[in-house]
Amino acid sequence: MKKIILIIAIILLGFGVKQAYLSQSKIDTNLYGLENKNIDLFDLNDPRIRIVYFGFTRCPDVCPTSLAMLSGAFNHIDKETLAQFRPVFITLDPERDSPEHVAEYAHYFHNTIEGSSGSVDAITILAKRYNVIFHKTELADSALEYTIDHSSYFYFLKPDGTLITKVAHTITPDPIVEAMHSLSQ
Repeated sequence: MKKIILIIAIILLGFGVKQAYLSQSKIDTNLYGLENKNIDLFDLNDPRIRIVYFGFTRCPDVCPTSLAMLSGAFNHIDKETLAQFRPVFITLDPERDSPEHVAEYAHYFHNTIEGSSGSVDAITILAKRYNVIFHKTELADSALEYTIDHSSYFYFLKPDGTLITKVAHTITPDPIVEAMHSLSQ
């Protein structure tokens, strides 16, 4: 009798794991950018190293500073070296940041930075993959209603998404320039 109960429990557990996997695989993990076009962050046909920054467009100071430092780094890099990199800004606030808005925001800092948004699930999956710490903080008596507290790093990724290195938030472009020079061919 105990064996039968154990077999039934194993079957039910297996069924539950399968259902969880199937429901997880239905999550839209796509990112979208300018004109709501799909952004394939892990396009293996694009050999450029990704420089990914997670933030949000209503960020009062950290994100604009970081994107300004990234832009500043690009101004210190020759065109051939810059062509080896694909900068992508991913919003952590997809509820308020549409793909079009994020793309315009990113281009404000440098025309090569792709701005992207997606579903809350897609953003969460990507952020967890790179150990990005973020959470929504309610703002009482504010027109913004909430902010997103988050870690601030530039993630240098291989085309398949493998992390090469990361550079912490900086107030000068120098660490980003150094990383780009060390990774360029």
